[in-house]
Amino acid sequence: MSEIDDYLAALPKDARATLEKLRAVIRQAAPQATEKISYQMPAFVHHGVLVSYAAFKDHCSFFPMSSSLLDRFEDDVATYRTSKGTLHFPIGKSLPAALVKKLVKARIEENEARTRRKDAKRDAKSTLPAKKPAQKAKKI
Repeated sequence: MSEIDDYLAALPKDARATLEKLRAVIRQAAPQATEKISYQMPAFVHHGVLVSYAAFKDHCSFFPMSSSLLDRFEDDVATYRTSKGTLHFPIGKSLPAALVKKLVKARIEENEARTRRKDAKRDAKSTLPAKKPAQKAKKI
């Protein structure tokens, strides 16, 4: 049993069923991602954390890990309560698969673009000529 399975098993039945559906949709949208516990929540990782999800007493949350992403898809998430990078939805009522897939794919693009920028920056540094060590002045 994985840490994710342990997390889900500890939830009440209705919350577990809601998050298991969400997990399956995320897995479909990001088959290359791996799962792990991050910030004490189940998360999918691909070039960094893509998304996480969790159950709380009165709701479930989907964390796209990017408040700018929720701003970008403002019309799509307008019917849900949001707060700083989090999408809240009722226990027992799954998020639409199309919405989850759209957000996950956008996060994949963000993470891959960030990785390409970091790689390009690293490559640019490695192609610079090596600095010559400074020569000490000779004493006369």
